[in-house]
Amino acid sequence: MATNGKRLQSGCRRHTVAAPRRPNGAARPPRWRAQLSDRPATTWRLTGFGDEIDPDPAVQLAVLQAVGAECIEVRSAWGVNIVDLAPERLDELAGLVAGRGMSVSAIASPVGKAAVELPVEHELERLGRAIAAAHRLDAPYIRVFSFYRAEGRTPADVRDDVLQRMSALARLAERQGVTLVHENEKDIYGDVPERVRDVVESVGSERLRVAWDNANFVQVGVRPYTDGYALLRPHLAYLQVKDAVAATGEVVPAGDGDGELLETVTALRDDGYEGFASLEPHLVVAGHSSGFSGPAGFGRAARAFRALTERIGVGLT
Repeated sequence: MATNGKRLQSGCRRHTVAAPRRPNGAARPPRWRAQLSDRPATTWRLTGFGDEIDPDPAVQLAVLQAVGAECIEVRSAWGVNIVDLAPERLDELAGLVAGRGMSVSAIASPVGKAAVELPVEHELERLGRAIAAAHRLDAPYIRVFSFYRAEGRTPADVRDDVLQRMSALARLAERQGVTLVHENEKDIYGDVPERVRDVVESVGSERLRVAWDNANFVQVGVRPYTDGYALLRPHLAYLQVKDAVAATGEVVPAGDGDGELLETVTALRDDGYEGFASLEPHLVVAGHSSGFSGPAGFGRAARAFRALTERIGVGLT
């Protein structure tokens, strides 16, 4: 909960009595006030892409817990994409998650990372498998994208086809009771803030929201907070955490690049955001369909993000 300047972070009103004096005359803050100030006013749920750590979900979960996360975002397990996992493997994964006392924040599906020229049914079938995984793993969100276009075609050329497909995906999500979060990504229709907003507002479904990614905005020449935050905040439901260097596109830990991470998380805190923050570091491999950081790189990314949130008084659990 954000403070309004008149209350302490706990919601208690400030007292006006004088602080007790130490023998040398220096004031010492009351113990209760110091304790209250140590408590974060806002807490977000830390999660992350398990396959950034290791193909084995047992290792993924162990490392996530080691960095203080209680959730996992599932893109693949045992080297198999989540939409291709057999039912018995989904059952095994669910057991591993439950055994750790953890939960699944999202299904990081590849839905929409496909040519817009493909039939609508192609991605509806893949979304159906992602939804089955979400139901089995009790995940509230499914990540999606808004389609690639052929070389030589402009965003305006494919807009109608994109919206037709995104609307179909949203209608299926509505029927199945899951929420899709659109991740901005270079080379898809929704790569810049204006077109992300176009997708979400044109489809007009409460089951299609925004998964915000600072690094991906940087890689298409966008200043994320400056150019996009006000446009997309009304639709933002999920935070993907990575940063990038504008000159090279290199992905770096949060706060080390040009992604305006500090401005973004500060604004989210002030706006009352209380959702997930998902680590997707891409520190070793930043591929077309996946990324990898390894346990050490993932830990480095987690520490960088936690340092950033501690700086602004946001807790991570």
